[in-house]
Amino acid sequence: MASSSSRPPFIGYFLLSAAAGALAVAGFAPLNLFPLPVIALGVLFSLWLRAADARTAFLLGWAFGFGLFAAGVGWIYVALHDYGDMPFPLALAATALFAAFLALLPGLAGYLQAKFPMPTGARLILLMPAVWTSMELLRGYLFTGFPWLTLGYSQLSPSMLAGYAPIIGVYGVSLMVALTAGLALWVYHTRSMLMLFILIEMLIGGSALRMAEWTQPLGEPFSVALVQGNVPQEIKFEEDRSFSSLEHYRRLAAASRARLTVLPETALPLLREELPPEYIRLLAAPAFARKGDLLVGLFEREGEQYFNSVVSLGSSPEQHYRKNHLVPFGEFIPLRPLFGPLINDVLHIPMSDLARGGIAQAPLEVAGQKVAVDICYEDVFGEEIVRALPVATLLVNVTNDAWYGHSHAAVQHNQISQMRALESGRMMLRATNTGVTSIIGRDGVVQDSLPQHQEGILNGEAQGYTGLTPYARWGNAIVIVMLILMLLAAQAIARPRPPETPGEKTK
Repeated sequence: MASSSSRPPFIGYFLLSAAAGALAVAGFAPLNLFPLPVIALGVLFSLWLRAADARTAFLLGWAFGFGLFAAGVGWIYVALHDYGDMPFPLALAATALFAAFLALLPGLAGYLQAKFPMPTGARLILLMPAVWTSMELLRGYLFTGFPWLTLGYSQLSPSMLAGYAPIIGVYGVSLMVALTAGLALWVYHTRSMLMLFILIEMLIGGSALRMAEWTQPLGEPFSVALVQGNVPQEIKFEEDRSFSSLEHYRRLAAASRARLTVLPETALPLLREELPPEYIRLLAAPAFARKGDLLVGLFEREGEQYFNSVVSLGSSPEQHYRKNHLVPFGEFIPLRPLFGPLINDVLHIPMSDLARGGIAQAPLEVAGQKVAVDICYEDVFGEEIVRALPVATLLVNVTNDAWYGHSHAAVQHNQISQMRALESGRMMLRATNTGVTSIIGRDGVVQDSLPQHQEGILNGEAQGYTGLTPYARWGNAIVIVMLILMLLAAQAIARPRPPETPGEKTK
């Protein structure tokens, strides 16, 4: 390690940590340079080792987090400014504050790891990886959760670490990223052949696990058509455009020849109860004629409650899925007296106060499959997606990422869906308004997709699967147990030894 006299001033460390956080974003879609998050975390761990105290470690962790989130979720500015009509200075400030808030958890990770004195090896291999992953896990639950940019999402195929996803999920893969960084850093400093062997074995083990088949095909492959309507967000809910939108999707649905056709989230701009019965008949008729089914995204009303829903039409009985995990401020208003005027009067977000559907909704029985539907943001919560298993044979995500324009939000979202397929051992079908519309195999690999911001229909085949991956069976319990054991081991190492009794040294 460098001596104190050779260390650069704190500002140099701070900027280096922020740059490392920003660099980690290149490991996610669209660049997919998956080794970079490992390298970036290695830089952060190295800086934490050099931190003079817990306060400094907090600031270095915060800088890393700010670089990560400012570069990785800066697309929130597009939703606020371009579509929410928030003035430029306010939108920029709100985006920066959001990144600064999210960065508090990496900062807290730095603070906590610095509070326990212990040997460097134990810090790198036990404490830092466990504390980092614990903060990512906490971010996935805190204030309804925002697990975007969890480092595990960067490790899809061809990363060797992808093989761990069906066992320990995305947070477990994040732990593997952190362990890889810690082991590599310790090997670099000590030239330990034992630690090098463990690192190599961990990577080889992940690669071998990628070949495991945790689930089995059920029935024969069947045809699917995923519709990308490409309706501009700024006109999507204008009343004078309602008829043209309805006709637009009726025409696209009629062009399908597939057994299962899927339209995007809120494809139809009217409530289900407001749609003319004749329109419903025309929309469903082609699917009914070929003994197929159509999944349609729209809003529903029940009494005074409104739901973001998916409805099935066609040869199967009509069924409904209602979104359960809502987006704060986008779909429900927390602390309404404080934030209600901002959402309703300033940002003009339509349908921003929805009701939640039930937690345990049955999969939709359509096209000979049992389809677990999730709407937009819901697929970032893997522990919630696997609730439908083992009953569900197929996953379907409908979304509308048009709010984020031509930013990298949509490709990041598609990458998250890839992880859900890998964790569950099920195919994932994604029908979106402006992209990314894709067919994802159970191995998390995109089999086909449509270009973004173009109208089109993605035709292909899907396969139902049965069986359970370990992650689908146990959810996040496995990684939580791993983290607890690592933290207990770190605490045992950090615990001061009892004072020696007189004469003990001579024994």
